[in-house]
Amino acid sequence: MKITNIVIKSFFSLMLMLVLVSCYSFTGSSLSPETQTILVRDFPNNAALVNPNLSQQFSTDVQNRFLQRTTLKGTKDNPDILIEGEITDYSIAPTSISSPTNTGNGNFMQAAQNKLSMTVKVHYENKKEPEKSFDRTYTDESTFSSNLNFTSIEAAQVKIVNERIINKIFNDIVANW
Repeated sequence: MKITNIVIKSFFSLMLMLVLVSCYSFTGSSLSPETQTILVRDFPNNAALVNPNLSQQFSTDVQNRFLQRTTLKGTKDNPDILIEGEITDYSIAPTSISSPTNTGNGNFMQAAQNKLSMTVKVHYENKKEPEKSFDRTYTDESTFSSNLNFTSIEAAQVKIVNERIINKIFNDIVANW
């Protein structure tokens, strides 16, 4: 008798879990089911400091994020979602100063850390749910030791900043946080 009760309870528990799972989407997406296509246009680099690979890399990374982590399909014609914009700032600046060093000609200040900053303006248009469309600016940065040669670490620093900005864009559009 006990085994029968356990089997029955287990069966009903399993059925309840299946019903609940069918009612919930694990994607966490706030996009409507009617939203099926996306177009990500190139983000031109209009910053004063130009990284020749930045525009293509950023645009491709944004497109890949949406195609890989949603059910959206890429299209060139009449997309349900349009994402476009421009890179407006790309700069390297010191963030902290090390102890003064006497060089014989007086004190010399040296940066202990530098930061790479990037700002992107984004235009998001949702044709299925126009009230969700927006224009926003996203900024992020990555700090690194001034002892490092920037040209040798630039690609890694750009990847960090791109990833952070794309996470923010993706969350604002798909997760609607």
